[in-house]
Parts: sequence; structure tokens; C-alpha cells
Amino acid sequence: MDWQSTSEDTVPSARVTAADARLLRARPPVTGAWRDGDPVGDRKFAAFGSFRTESEQELPSIRIAYESWGELNAARDNAILVLHALTGDSHLRGKAGAGHPTAGWWEDIVGPGAPLDTDRWCVIAPNMLGGCQGSTGPASVAPNGYEWASRFPYLTIRDQVAAQALLADELGIDRWAAVIGGSMGGMHALEWAVTHPERVERLAILSSPPTSTADQVALNSVQIEAIRIDPRFQGGEYYDLTEGEGPHRGLALARRMALLNYRSPIELNQRFQRSWQSGVSPLGRGGRFAVESYLDFHGNKFTRRFDANSYITVVEAMSSHDVGRDRGGVEEALHGVTATTLVLGIDTDRLFPVDGQHRIARSIPNTLDGNEAVVLTSDFGHDGFLIETEEVGAHLRRLLES
Repeated sequence: MDWQSTSEDTVPSARVTAADARLLRARPPVTGAWRDGDPVGDRKFAAFGSFRTESEQELPSIRIAYESWGELNAARDNAILVLHALTGDSHLRGKAGAGHPTAGWWEDIVGPGAPLDTDRWCVIAPNMLGGCQGSTGPASVAPNGYEWASRFPYLTIRDQVAAQALLADELGIDRWAAVIGGSMGGMHALEWAVTHPERVERLAILSSPPTSTADQVALNSVQIEAIRIDPRFQGGEYYDLTEGEGPHRGLALARRMALLNYRSPIELNQRFQRSWQSGVSPLGRGGRFAVESYLDFHGNKFTRRFDANSYITVVEAMSSHDVGRDRGGVEEALHGVTATTLVLGIDTDRLFPVDGQHRIARSIPNTLDGNEAVVLTSDFGHDGFLIETEEVGAHLRRLLES
């Protein structure tokens, strides 16, 4: 979708604020990454020295951006680590504004009196390594004064967890009261519990699999290719281009592809049916179906807050996920988890179906529900773990009371 074609008539108007409309009429930036010199917002930063990846590549230094709510107690044993999904960030709660392109994505879960009660717990949320909202990633400036761009190393889930462990050390947190993650964040949480069992007291895996299957890797690969075939991607060397000239078409297309797997056919069919976006017929008359406009709107909006190189980096990391790799297989690896564990899935999830969550629950020795995953009924598909906050929150309360 080209930037000129966006107007209030081509987006689902009931969902669009005036600020959204103004934003989407402007040329998309070359990158939606947070960059040095941008407003810091609620971010904090931790800097570290040389970091070597699993693939034996080296970053001479890394930085992790994070946000926190609540206070660490004197014993430093009330900290909860929340790990975000593929296109999320550290902004769990708070308004959109200077430094934060979107409002907090888990407002109903984190806060005073909420399931993650910040009057009791200290909640910490880092932006993953390779991300684009303050942590070191492809849009970060390398020692030679230019963005890492295509030179940024391949990362795995284990690399990203290793960076999170450095942050825990820096904060003086030897053991997390709970590690909680959904979707890609659940991959990180699972890896935490396997790699560092002594550091995880409780564990919540939400809508996440034990391994990225061939089907999931295939879905990831076509999203990556959508970005790479955009002529403006230029092999990842696009940061010197002007506004409107970056790889926003490819990035928006990748986002639209992903969104189809985040939502369920039930929701899309019920919400849009065969409705038109305007009074102009889409049957050869130049009009559009409402669902097409919905996908275009979200794809275009996404280019304002994400970076194309970073998207490739984190999607490749998601494809690397296999908790049983070099550990004797999934079941053998999960048998070593000592945390009290909640495993939760969504019955309509077509990205990470519930059979994966059942496999996790049956392999971890100490789950809340007798080695079975909790399965929520929701029309929202994979995104149900973000939307069904009342039910998800009730289960998280159960875990924290265990």
C-alpha cells in the first residue's frame, strides 16, 4: 500500500483516531525504530560489553532497553520478568506519546491491584536483543558510525535470553519470582526455565510452542521474503534514504501476512463478512472489501513503529526456536524445568495450535493443572492471550498465589 492511498475512507473508521489518520497521511519513515536522540519516554537502559552469539559472531557491545513498574524489595525476590511477542516492546503500560509510538499492550494485566500487582511485585519488561525499540539491533549505530543494517548477526532465542540474563545480573536479580511470556515471549520464557532453572520460581507460557514447526518456519520465510523483494530494501542498506523511500511496502506486506495468523477465521468472518469499505463496489468498480482495508491499515501503521531489518532478525530468531535442540529432544529438556508452571493456549490459535501447549504441559514436572494446558475459548485466535485479559489475568493470579 502506497502512502498516498491512505485516507480515512480506506481504513476501518470505527477503529481509527484522528491522530492515526493524520499519521497515516504522512510519508512513512525509512525506519520506525527508536533511535538515539529520540525521546526516551519510560525506557531505562543497561549497557554491556562484548556479546558473542551462538553462531560465533560478535557484537563489541550491546544495550538492553527495559521498563519497570513497582519496587524491588530488600531481598530482591519479588521481581517478575515479562517477555514480549515478536512485534511488541517493553511498553506494557502507559500512554502513547513521546518515545512510545503505541500505548501499553498489557494495561489490564500490569498495575496497582492488577493480576501483576505492582503494589506487591516489581515487573520488568526488556525489549529483546535485535528489536528496534531501544535495545541493540540492526538500526543501532555500529562502532564505525553507521547502522549495523545487513551486518547485524543472526540471533537465536537462546542469544536473546543470554542478553536478558545479563540484564538480570545487572539488576541484582538472582531468581525471578515469575517469568511470563506470550507467543515469541513464551519461547524466551521457556528457554529461561530450561537454561536457568535455578533462577525461575514460577513460569507462565502463553500461546507458545515447544519448537517452531516446519509450518511455522514456512510462514516466517514468506514474510521475510516479502521484505527482501521490496526494491527499496536494497539488501538492508536503506537507512540513508528519505522519508517515503524506505522498504515500507515490503514491511507492511509482511505485517499483513502475519496478522492473518494472529486472528481467527471466526473473528474475521463475523467482523467483516463480505462488507465493502465504502459505497463503491469492489466487484470490478474500484472499491475494496472492508477486510482488505483492515489489513492495509494495520500494515501501513506498523511501518511507523518497526524496522524492516529488525523484523527479519527477530523472525529468524523465532524460527530458531527448539527447546530440545542439543538437549535430547523436547521432552528431555522440559523434564529439567523446576518452576511451578502455567501453560495456556487459545482454542482458535492457528499460529501456535494448542497441541504445542499440551506437549509443553505434559513434559514439565510441576504444572498447575495436572500436566495439562489451560485452553481458553476465544474467537480472537492467537491474539486471544492479549485480548482475553480477564481470563488470562485470573490464571496469572493463580500462578502467583501458588
